[in-house]
Amino acid sequence: MLDTFRSDTRAIEGLPVRLVIALVVGVASMSVMLNMLSGVQGLATSELDVKPTPDVVGPGEQALEFTVVDHEGDPVEGATVIVKSGTAEIDGVATAKSGDGGSATVRVDAELGANREDGTLVVDVKPPAGGSFVDRRENTNVLVVQD
Repeated sequence: MLDTFRSDTRAIEGLPVRLVIALVVGVASMSVMLNMLSGVQGLATSELDVKPTPDVVGPGEQALEFTVVDHEGDPVEGATVIVKSGTAEIDGVATAKSGDGGSATVRVDAELGANREDGTLVVDVKPPAGGSFVDRRENTNVLVVQD
């Protein structure tokens, strides 16, 4: 029976190659589809925003109150608010973590440069770990105005 099988010239020699190609194309297609599905999860992130109170201040030492909210306006707990120099200056970087109600208090000592009537403090927010929050857009800056 083995001799009959070897001498049979009607066999399709390209069948295993076609099977391997079909398998490779199928795996590649499955990989693309799974990447598309996992990308949907990346779209389910929520943009954070920071609302400063007050948003216009004078130079000098003061406490600024920030509320961290998601895209629907709900408060977010555990986010880190970062305030740094823009066109107005502070010494280093000031940070605070948002607590209950999404509020964080940051103490700053804002200064304006010589011959400047106003300037801004830049506000960033680091989302809480393990959440689906991101901060990709610019947040509301604090305006420092000469008295």
